[in-house]
Amino acid sequence: MIPFAAVGEHILREFNLLTIAYFVAGNGAYTVLMLVALAFVMVRNRGRTYLELEELRDSGVLPPLTVIVPAYNEAETILETLRSVQQADYPQTRVVIVDDGSSDSTLERLTKTLRLEPRDLIYRLALPTRPVKQLWVSTVFPNLLVISKEHGGKPDALNAGINACRTPYFCTLDADSLIEPDALLRLMRPIVRSHHTVSVSGGIIRVRNGCKVEQGLVAKPMLSQSWLERLQVVEYLRSFLFGRAGWNLLGGTLIVSGAMAVFDRQLVIEAGGFSDATVGEDMEMVVRLQKRARRRTTPTRVAFDFDPVCWTRCPSSVSTLARQRRRWQLGLCQTLWMNWRMMFNPRYGVLGMVSFPFHVCIECLGAVIEFLGYLVVPAAFALHLALPAFYIPLVLLSLVYAAFLSAGAILLEELTYRRYPRRRDLYVLLLGALVDNFGFRQLVLFYRVQGFALFLAGFNRWEG
Repeated sequence: MIPFAAVGEHILREFNLLTIAYFVAGNGAYTVLMLVALAFVMVRNRGRTYLELEELRDSGVLPPLTVIVPAYNEAETILETLRSVQQADYPQTRVVIVDDGSSDSTLERLTKTLRLEPRDLIYRLALPTRPVKQLWVSTVFPNLLVISKEHGGKPDALNAGINACRTPYFCTLDADSLIEPDALLRLMRPIVRSHHTVSVSGGIIRVRNGCKVEQGLVAKPMLSQSWLERLQVVEYLRSFLFGRAGWNLLGGTLIVSGAMAVFDRQLVIEAGGFSDATVGEDMEMVVRLQKRARRRTTPTRVAFDFDPVCWTRCPSSVSTLARQRRRWQLGLCQTLWMNWRMMFNPRYGVLGMVSFPFHVCIECLGAVIEFLGYLVVPAAFALHLALPAFYIPLVLLSLVYAAFLSAGAILLEELTYRRYPRRRDLYVLLLGALVDNFGFRQLVLFYRVQGFALFLAGFNRWEG
């Protein structure tokens, strides 16, 4: 009979190798993405001025655009978001707010402030949704429509907005987010300049917590006094400046944040609209459009740009952060599972051979591997099993290197966009990059593992 200690040491040794491979592969991939994004940003930003956007705005080639704002119990934020959209520097903009059966005063506040009047308008069901109760028009803003419907969730609300959309493109915008005045212009720039049809155009999401907001605009970007919120700023910078930008340049985009993104209306309708089969409807739609693009005779692509900026609220409490990260991980796992045939499928090019495997192995399964990797040390001591001498130093080195990558994202922000002009904020962010991987990362990892467990349990709804 094989001794228990020998079996345990063999299992432990194999798992150690898996954990080390995960850290090396993850940090290596983000290093490549960092170098690609850094080179592109430094070259592209030379000579780019707002004059270019003015020429685009006045060129007459910009198609009309509808901004769809799904709202469920957003009485505290919806009017501020609307002010942000109304100040957008875009020649032809229409706004559709979809009240998804709110139980608070969202519809009442809209009715009173916008002087809404019910109208019997033509509403074609290009996509099936829960029943629409009433269509409202504003006597203050003629380009605004409010849809009141039964509660059906965010995908259902978006589909209702698409049904009311009469423009070739629409922009999804969360009801607690603010866009910069030139964001829509910057989102549409790759669409009108591309030689191919662009199915989705996305931008950067930044944390508005702590910022000075006036009349729907971020008047002065500032950091929150809360370290929980500050560390999320670091996380967002790393994710968007390296992750999203790098994958876009390599042609492997699977995720575009639905908090602010422009979609081709006809392509979305042909794809069947947003789905409630996953809690990550934005990622699922992007992957579905990418798959369909491979079947079309006319090439289509997904675009991402550093320049369009949307400011959104990040969780300010640990409990809210937990729900958000469980939902994100659950949506990721669901989308990857629904499209597993893309894995190492050469038909999908970089998407199938590189990007999809990365998201499966590093972003999905990697969360479980890393979490268990931290538990190896106390488990080994408890079972009196010997750890390899290099294991703990190598894990610590990997975390230090991850902190270096976070600091690289902050320095890239400082060298290019400088949304945080105060020198003190730069130092705080750099400090956050150093401590991010020693506590906050493990906390988020725990919630991601919970999201993975919810996926295995078949959970498929937003947490209350």
